[in-house]
Amino acid sequence: MTPLVLLVEDETALVDVLRYNLERGGFDVVATESGERALEIVDERAIDIVLLDWMLPHMSGIEVCRQLRRRTTTRDLPIIMLTARSDRTDRVRGLDTGADDYISKPVAPDELLARMRAVLRRARPALAEEKLIYADIEMSLSEYKVRRGGELIALGPTEFRLLRHFMERPGRVFSRNQLIDAVWGHDFYIDSRTVDVHIRRLRKALNAGKKKDLIRTVRSAGYALDAG
Repeated sequence: MTPLVLLVEDETALVDVLRYNLERGGFDVVATESGERALEIVDERAIDIVLLDWMLPHMSGIEVCRQLRRRTTTRDLPIIMLTARSDRTDRVRGLDTGADDYISKPVAPDELLARMRAVLRRARPALAEEKLIYADIEMSLSEYKVRRGGELIALGPTEFRLLRHFMERPGRVFSRNQLIDAVWGHDFYIDSRTVDVHIRRLRKALNAGKKKDLIRTVRSAGYALDAG
């Protein structure tokens, strides 16, 4: 699955340059110049990493970062701060607020891509694997097969994509809207109740034989793959 980047930047020319290089580097990009809108987007889309400008109108990047870290669904979302401020005190403040990395402008595209991939590898080591493993579940991406406790599990295409999304990001909570975006696509209209139907099917397949339920329902938030 192609990683989706949320670019929060109010310099139009820089947005165009970054979008071009990010897309060439294998990322999908959604951009906004507003911190307030950025917080809405992470509720709507299955964002994998945020590139966040420090100096934004109305709501600063620091405040956006702070609010994302307070939320259950985004507290582990990778965030890289982009800023013209190169003072060591500012760097420490950005990292203390919860940013995973801090890059000073002007941004060298090759360095930015390398730093993004490094942050993503730490957050989602499964990105580099052909086989995903979580607890006693093993997913072979090349063979399109899932086993639990060594036993082959039959999954439909949608349930397979759901499980893959969870296994690439274990422990992270996803809202129904984020799952719709990641599994069905942002351009399709899918009722949120459809997500619940497929979650039930996935649970039924994974939990056959009274196995432990690894899909956690988070009240008023969504679902997560969590062994507890």
